Amino acid sequence: MLRLQDNLGRTFPYLRLSITDLCNFRCNYCLPDGCGEHHHKQSLTVDEIRRLISAFARLGVEKVRITGGEPTLRHEFNDIVSTIKQIPGIQTVAMTTNGYRMDERIESWLEAGVDAINVSVDSLDARGFQTITGHNRLQEILNGIDRGFQLGMSGFKVNAVLMRGHNADQLPDFLNWIKDQPITLRFIELMQTGDNQDFFNQQHLAGNTVRDQLLESGWVRVARHKSAGPAQEYYHPQYRGRIGLITPYSPDFCDDCNRLRVTSLGKLQLCLFGDQGYDLRDLLQYDQQQPELINRIQNFLQLKQGKHFLQNGYTGGTATLAQIGG
Repeated sequence: MLRLQDNLGRTFPYLRLSITDLCNFRCNYCLPDGCGEHHHKQSLTVDEIRRLISAFARLGVEKVRITGGEPTLRHEFNDIVSTIKQIPGIQTVAMTTNGYRMDERIESWLEAGVDAINVSVDSLDARGFQTITGHNRLQEILNGIDRGFQLGMSGFKVNAVLMRGHNADQLPDFLNWIKDQPITLRFIELMQTGDNQDFFNQQHLAGNTVRDQLLESGWVRVARHKSAGPAQEYYHPQYRGRIGLITPYSPDFCDDCNRLRVTSLGKLQLCLFGDQGYDLRDLLQYDQQQPELINRIQNFLQLKQGKHFLQNGYTGGTATLAQIGG
């Protein structure tokens, strides 16, 4: 069987696919001035996506996460989900969303075939949420999570970017929220990008500060599944929910990397903070191009480096996280 393996022996069962670089939120850590330049109308078509995922599935990819920008801004979002869901070998179709109109639309997402949802909730305080995102939509998102549970979802992952001056003191509120709900709350270290250096310097807080608080309170680290994302999870016997920490500045963060990325324009990103993407789009035009596409993906993978260089302040070609879905 074909499979994706790099020169360090790492395998890649997980693909993050951006379907647009357009976002309608103005999060202070990503797009504080809103989404200016974008290529929304030039995004991969549904047929191009089908050919792309078919090739990756033949290479052993089992899990696809649909990202953006905000992926649900694509009017074909549900068609994209159902198309990917039907590809042999794909076991899980997940999505990451800012939660816009989630309470109204989550039922259609699940009917299309979404298996798992990550939604951003950077603060449980309505005013704080609006300050961070530029939108007064916290209750809409919380209602969407409740609606998901009513529709039979077994759990949610909720992302919160850890920021010194905005939510670093809200751990007790988050823990109280997940005590009786099957929610995995993932604190993500603020990452430096090409255009947020001042904000990063002011707001960055190491995820280890949260880890130490958890361990002191009886939380226990759990093993990570082979197709799981980058979060290290912790559980507590008195809580239904879990806590996840994504700490890209940890020295060993890249050791067990298991995911690749493709941008909305069809470029393979070997790392979130790589210098460049490698174009695949010319081989997404006809079904007969599959062998050549598979060969190109395998060849590009051999260029993947052992780690990123964030700890040195090097962010590669990533100007904002909305470019390729974080």
